[in-house]
Amino acid sequence: MSARQVRRFARHYGEMVAAMLLGMLVLWPVWMLATSAAADGSWLRSATVETLVMATTMAVPMAAWMRFRGHRWAPVVEMCAVMYAGFAVAVPLHWAGVLGDGGLMAVGHVAMFVLMLAAMAWRWEEYAGCHRRGPTITAS
Repeated sequence: MSARQVRRFARHYGEMVAAMLLGMLVLWPVWMLATSAAADGSWLRSATVETLVMATTMAVPMAAWMRFRGHRWAPVVEMCAVMYAGFAVAVPLHWAGVLGDGGLMAVGHVAMFVLMLAAMAWRWEEYAGCHRRGPTITAS
C-alpha cells in the first residue's frame, strides 16, 4: 500500500461523496416539488419512502460518476446496494418504534458512509488503482 494508492482511495471516496451530495441537493428538491400536493399524512411523506428516495437521489449520481470514471457495472451495483444496506436495517427498527423519523434518516446515512468505506476497503485494488477519465466504452 503506497501513499499514492491511499491518496487515490481517499480522492475516490471524496469524489463519490461529492457526487452523492450534489445529487441530494439537486434531486431532493425535485422530489419535494413533485410531491408538494401530497398531504403530510400521505404515504409519499412517510419517513420510509422519504429515506429511500433520499438514498436514491444520492445513489444515482454516484453510480453515474463511477461509470464516468471507468468502473465496471459490478462494482457500481455493489456500491449502490451498500448505500441502501443501512436503511434495510434501520427501516424495520423504525417500524418497530425503536427509531423515530430523524433517527431513521441519521442511522441510514451514517451506515451508508461507513459501509461505503468498508466496501471500498474490501475492494482496495478497485478503488486505490488508477482509473481513466471519460465515458466507459466497454460493454462490461
